[in-house]
Amino acid sequence: MCVLRDAFDFESPSEIANLIVDENLEAALALHLYRGGRLLQGHSIPFGVIFGGTDLNEDANHKEKKEVMGKVLEEARFAVAFTEAMKDTAQVQWPHATGKIFVQSQGIATIPNANFNWNTFLQQSLGLIMLFPKCSPQGGTSLCQEIDQSADNLYIFLIICGLRPVKDPLYLVDAFSEWHQETPNVYMVIVGPEVDPVFTREVKERVRRAAGVRLIREMCQEDLHAVVKSCFALVNSSVSEGMSAAILEAMDLEVPVLARNIPGNSAVVEHGVTGLLFSNPQEFIQLAKRLVSDPALEKEIVTNGREYVRTHHSWQVERDTYQRLIRKLETNLEE
Repeated sequence: MCVLRDAFDFESPSEIANLIVDENLEAALALHLYRGGRLLQGHSIPFGVIFGGTDLNEDANHKEKKEVMGKVLEEARFAVAFTEAMKDTAQVQWPHATGKIFVQSQGIATIPNANFNWNTFLQQSLGLIMLFPKCSPQGGTSLCQEIDQSADNLYIFLIICGLRPVKDPLYLVDAFSEWHQETPNVYMVIVGPEVDPVFTREVKERVRRAAGVRLIREMCQEDLHAVVKSCFALVNSSVSEGMSAAILEAMDLEVPVLARNIPGNSAVVEHGVTGLLFSNPQEFIQLAKRLVSDPALEKEIVTNGREYVRTHHSWQVERDTYQRLIRKLETNLEE
């Protein structure tokens, strides 16, 4: 039996202690050393932890958080990093953890909703298809389009992220908005949960004033996968990443990826082969235009991307790895 809980639902380790007793738990596995692992310290059950990108790219730079994560690693029976680079970084930060860090990339399985209606989504959620000939734009940001606008001649660039600074969803907004005003059938859609309330307000205000850019709330996984499958390209503009599941899911769904050239992204996206990497907004626009005008490039990228995911991000392999690691906890329990 497995009980899945969100670390944000708990305010202190004592609440975890109550959960352990109430559910008669014997072992635990935490995602993120700081967010989840710190809640498991000092309890009677063995546990393992999984590094998130935030652990190594952000929290390790804060002295107090780094100390907490070091103590979590002392108590954890094992830790999992998504890449060799993440493992190397972790061992530099916490040398005492050497020997207990395993590498397992994220396994990917996509489940798009077969009944999802893309045209209805565009009309109801984005306002891209109207039922009357024309509507006068107001300040260049009107949602109204000519009646002959249809899903067939739209290019939707999708960003999936929690609304927080490290994901930097506003990085491309100004450049993309300028492109949209030149080419009205290109749109950028940002979708994800409102993680940081203050930053979310900033995003909403910027998007409200940006032509061709839309912001919608988070969706269930099946519908989100259907949106990814129907969009033109998946975009990642993060400042840092551990390993972006959205990028890998897009590859699995045969959708081209344009990703910011940062270590976490370049670890899974080979420029010109499995996707396109950009270093600034201007380069993003150049690459996006190239992708729109070059169907052969699009086909090559999605073919290579899908093969890469199937070869290196098998969910079956991931499952087998975690089963072996959980057995290490079982062995400790028996001892």
